[in-house]
Amino acid sequence: MNLILASGSPRRRQLLTDMGLPYEIRLRDVDESFPPTLRRAEVAQYLARRKAEAYRPDLAPDELLLTADTIVCLADDVLNKPADAAEARAMLARLQGRAHQVYTGVCLLPGDGRPPVVFADETTVHFRPLSAAEIAFYVERYQPLDKAGAYGAQDWLGLVGIDRLEGSYFNVMGLPTHRVWEALRTLGAVA
Repeated sequence: MNLILASGSPRRRQLLTDMGLPYEIRLRDVDESFPPTLRRAEVAQYLARRKAEAYRPDLAPDELLLTADTIVCLADDVLNKPADAAEARAMLARLQGRAHQVYTGVCLLPGDGRPPVVFADETTVHFRPLSAAEIAFYVERYQPLDKAGAYGAQDWLGLVGIDRLEGSYFNVMGLPTHRVWEALRTLGAVA
């Protein structure tokens, strides 16, 4: 099967490349709103599936579409991508010194009519206390407006602010690679 990645995330691209998987990228805008009754992992799975459904009509029988969505949750609050620098600073102020959960929902949609494989993975991230100056420096220098929760585990804030993880580091980066590999094996897309 030809793997199609429907994501503009450079981190997801790198992870698939590092897994040794050939893929093609297809992009289109998809509404990322979700029903307010959904909680945590349900939101991530819903959004991954919603993205996949937008591509379904254009999939060839020999193609396998991969979509994903990563959300950050503090208690039951979903912290998606910040709208601006002020919102990014506010999110990070809430996260600092606390533990929170990161969920990545994944949808693998075969073009041959088989049902999609949809799942989510969870990682608990522990931030050390951060100063207002550290938060301001990070937001100004790294512009994390394209990241759920306003941070990337692989960049400066992750390096200096995360003191431990429970679960997959790659899930926090945006793709639970171990779960994706297993799903690809189940679908017969990898040996």
